[in-house]
Amino acid sequence: MADEKSPDEEGVDKASEAGGTDAEVEKEEKAGGSEEEEGSEEEVENEEVAKEEVAKEEGEEEEGEEEDTPEAEAEDEPPTVESLSAALVEAETKVAEFKDQALRAKADVENIRRRAARDVENAHKYALERMTGELLPVLDSLEKAVESAAMATQASAVGEGVELSLKMFLTALSRVGIEQLDPLGEPFDPQFHEALAMVEKPDSEPNSVMEVIQRGYSLNGRLVRAAKVVVVKAAGEDEECAVNADA
Repeated sequence: MADEKSPDEEGVDKASEAGGTDAEVEKEEKAGGSEEEEGSEEEVENEEVAKEEVAKEEGEEEEGEEEDTPEAEAEDEPPTVESLSAALVEAETKVAEFKDQALRAKADVENIRRRAARDVENAHKYALERMTGELLPVLDSLEKAVESAAMATQASAVGEGVELSLKMFLTALSRVGIEQLDPLGEPFDPQFHEALAMVEKPDSEPNSVMEVIQRGYSLNGRLVRAAKVVVVKAAGEDEECAVNADA
């Protein structure tokens, strides 16, 4: 009967057992709650990572769309009146610039052509050949003065001065390419000599120049004026035939 417990003791034991079971239940509930919380936290983290990845992908797609959008819009949108007007103004400006450049180039070419024509005209007007033709009468006059002075004994000094001037003048002409032709005693050359007469002279070589009536002149090897000469005629030769044959 000693093992029998009083109703109070049984109540205490039941209460303690109930209390023990409640504590275990609470512990299990807490453990389960912690596991559920950990699981929920992991799910939240995974959801956040997934959201970030989705946001990145969406951002990249939006950037790609933004990059493609202007081109697409440019291709799709028709040109406006303002853009066409601006393009027209720009084209007209370029045309005006090119036209101005063309006019300037044409003016430059025309100026060059005019200068070239003027230079050629001046070369024809003031060539040495024309100068030579103008100076030849002066030389002829000086030569006659020397001859006249040689005949007058009192005018010997004057003759020497004129002769010196003539030599200086000939030297100056030779410096610019003008040479005097004095073929006295040389064979007759129809390219540089003009035969005025043919005279028989037994002691001279036939067809040679026995007298120079007027000296000739050349400019840089080209004949300006032929020397007028008297040619020795061979014995028995007709004068007219000989002159024609030599010419």
